[in-house]
Amino acid sequence: MTLAISGTTGITLATQFDSASTFGFKNRIINGAMVIDQRNAGAIVTVNTVAAFYANDRFRLSGVASAGVFTGQQSTTAPANFVNSLKITTTTSATPASSDSYYIVQPIEGYNIADLGWGTANAKTVTLSFQVYSSLTGTFGGSMSNSAVNRSYPFTYSISVANTWTTISVTIAGDTSGTWLTDNGVGIRVYFGLGVGSTLSGTAGAWAGAQYISATSATSVISTSGATFYITGVQLEKGSTATTFDYRPYGTELALCQRYYYRTNGTANLPRLAAGFSVSTTVADFVFSLPVTMRTIPSALEQSGTATDYNLVYGGTNANCSSVPTIGTSNVGTVAFSYTVAAVMTLGQGVIARQNTNGYLGWSAEL
Repeated sequence: MTLAISGTTGITLATQFDSASTFGFKNRIINGAMVIDQRNAGAIVTVNTVAAFYANDRFRLSGVASAGVFTGQQSTTAPANFVNSLKITTTTSATPASSDSYYIVQPIEGYNIADLGWGTANAKTVTLSFQVYSSLTGTFGGSMSNSAVNRSYPFTYSISVANTWTTISVTIAGDTSGTWLTDNGVGIRVYFGLGVGSTLSGTAGAWAGAQYISATSATSVISTSGATFYITGVQLEKGSTATTFDYRPYGTELALCQRYYYRTNGTANLPRLAAGFSVSTTVADFVFSLPVTMRTIPSALEQSGTATDYNLVYGGTNANCSSVPTIGTSNVGTVAFSYTVAAVMTLGQGVIARQNTNGYLGWSAEL
């Protein structure tokens, strides 16, 4: 690009910026480079039901109905200029029945897609790009859908060489029909099919008034035991051309993930987690300020399931918990939780919450 500076006419660019995604946070996908894994720190997650499983942050894994089982894991196998990917491995193969579905999905918050104008005559075109590496070859599928899952756009992409990183780009004209949320609910769901039955698979390349997770006759990763599938560099941007990946600073990406999930992990020296006070001889309450405002008020507290992973200090003495921590009345910026111990405290006594290497507390506001 040529830049000319004139005292009379000012700055002139020989080539103008013409990309709709040149400035700002062009990528609507969070953690597309798969660098954040708050829950597992690279450990394997086994997926065998429709429950919300997460390996890397913001990418939910689901397996519905038949006997197929797969695992998800943050991996260091990655293409040039990337460090991490999401690795999928089929551990128990199955042929999906008509209503079965195995998939990766990221729901995008409505606030982050409001400018696309979907559901109106001014709907904007978007481009989804990513890199994949699989032990299988063929035509794979995915889709985009709205919150009500009554509008969807199945798409296909090809992997022609096994175990080789392949760059994919899919351009989708914005939907002028349906309802697309522009609040803190689900704006767009982006699916990557791993094996989807006929009922939930549709004709690729067109908007449909139905719930489709993948495209008809797409390659099924879940149908081959030991099959592997890696994905990274996932980007959804406004415009009809895929641009370079928007590699945001690690701290920025972490903060974006923490709007939907925040987790504290213990260490060997039992670090101080929070200060609180005893509300009885057995129960102590704590208040914890979150690093970022969450999408909505978290309604549950995740923990290890073992009471003795949690410990509190009262009057210079330590006591292990007798039951796992529980959540208290919280809001989007501050969360409350309680520790329970034997009857050793004095009412109103100051206390400190701690957790060991196995202990963790997790708050979720996932879509």
